[in-house]
Amino acid sequence: MPLVKVEIYKGKSRQYRKAVLDGIHNALVASLKIPADDRNQRLYELPVEDFERPGNKSADFTIIEITLFKGRSLEAKKQLYAGIVANLSKDPGIAGNDIVIVLNEPPLENWGIRGGKPASETDLGFNINV
Repeated sequence: MPLVKVEIYKGKSRQYRKAVLDGIHNALVASLKIPADDRNQRLYELPVEDFERPGNKSADFTIIEITLFKGRSLEAKKQLYAGIVANLSKDPGIAGNDIVIVLNEPPLENWGIRGGKPASETDLGFNINV
């Protein structure tokens, strides 16, 4: 049940935005083995005056924050980073240097899901130890 937040510059096409969301989701499925229908994504478009970037980043600069259940291995995280960059480089054509990915991993007891139960007391239906 990763929660994905993406920030990009305002003005990109619908096709571009969809490719970003699809590329991230496909990498999550492949690397973290989440269910294919487990899609919780938000994309924010920011005007240039509200989204500052380092001088070595282009107008395709993309920040991806993923909040996910704690428990994934470093290897799975490396696969996730590489998968996201590969997917977004292919479509919609974002250079790897323009992609920043941050993972937030609150403990399972800090997730209230399925009617307000702690995730630590819930059968998630998939393995987070990948």
